[in-house]
Amino acid sequence: MQGRYLSAERSRKGELLTEMQEVTGLERKSLLRLLKGASLERKRRQVQRGRVYGIEVSDAIRVVWESLDYVCAQRLTPSLVTTARHLARFGELRLSEETATLLAEISRPTVQRILTRLSQDVPRLPRRGPERANHLAREIPMGRIPWDTAESGHFEVDLVHHCGGSTSGEYVHTLQMVDVALGWSERVAVLGRGQRAMEAGFRRIQARLPYPIRQLHPDNGSSASGGLNDHLVRFWGGAITGLKLSRSRPWQKNDNRFVEQKNDTLVRAYFGNERLDTLAEFEAMNEVYEQMWVYYNLFQPVLHLTAKEVIEGIDGKFKVKRKWDEAKTPYQRLCETGGMTKGSAESLAVLHVQTNPRQLRRQIFERRDALFDQVGDPVGLPSALDKDVTARA
Repeated sequence: MQGRYLSAERSRKGELLTEMQEVTGLERKSLLRLLKGASLERKRRQVQRGRVYGIEVSDAIRVVWESLDYVCAQRLTPSLVTTARHLARFGELRLSEETATLLAEISRPTVQRILTRLSQDVPRLPRRGPERANHLAREIPMGRIPWDTAESGHFEVDLVHHCGGSTSGEYVHTLQMVDVALGWSERVAVLGRGQRAMEAGFRRIQARLPYPIRQLHPDNGSSASGGLNDHLVRFWGGAITGLKLSRSRPWQKNDNRFVEQKNDTLVRAYFGNERLDTLAEFEAMNEVYEQMWVYYNLFQPVLHLTAKEVIEGIDGKFKVKRKWDEAKTPYQRLCETGGMTKGSAESLAVLHVQTNPRQLRRQIFERRDALFDQVGDPVGLPSALDKDVTARA
């Protein structure tokens, strides 16, 4: 087209550019540059672009990333400015207005590139496989909580065993509940699996939860030997009128996918597969879970799936394309629903303002390390001191 374009009249040149646009999909300025160039090869950049985000921005991202327990860039980016300002109030970082402006403008891919560079020196918690799912009572109807649930109060429930290599005797379990819509998570340690222990765990969660429970959804495994289901039905059936109970379908492990994922990242990653069976260990775990309740519900941003679309790829295979909303903390999502009482809203607001998330995260690991000083440090779980020293390096 180059010969035709150069020899054409002015009015004809516009038509030729339009024709080339339709064929190539290139912009008109790009076509003009190629037509007037000596060849179609692009010249290498002679002068490199200046660095937009300097060491101050990278350092602020590192501190916020560490404070939020190394979440992904998609969850981290929307919370950069608010979390950085929050940490600056506690003296965890120095935040100028120029740096705050840059943090507000930075894109997710740029944050991902910075995190990739930072992650070379920052070890992450090991991810260990969750326990097998627990068995559900036949009286509970089968189903699943839809992924697009917008109403709060629909919880997936599971029981994690801390029995080590033997299930003999009594040992500590973690009772965990995860809200599908908000990402709000509740964890409590229970010693044994009897009626009294399970009821105490349920009551502890019920007293701490700042909004009502509408549905409980345990899974359909066999590891709990039916104990969790009997106690769950007996307690919640009498405690809350109109509460909906459902259970996962057999051989459909994704029916309880949210709480299973949290079993991995918020239970096994912290306590491993060690046997914990003493009263002191039980009480220490609940102290850690109390701090994790504040940290993960008030400061950890989570994503919520908004749309799914099945598309056909170039290779003829069908793939699922997912869309997510902007990452927000469970506390922010709960505030948007307006489902809290006035007293709960005020107490959580004060707690959020007065809490330093970075210091809280250090305290969580210190308490966990103190627990394992009694039983021996499990292999592969980094201590708080090791992680902080490595991050500073």
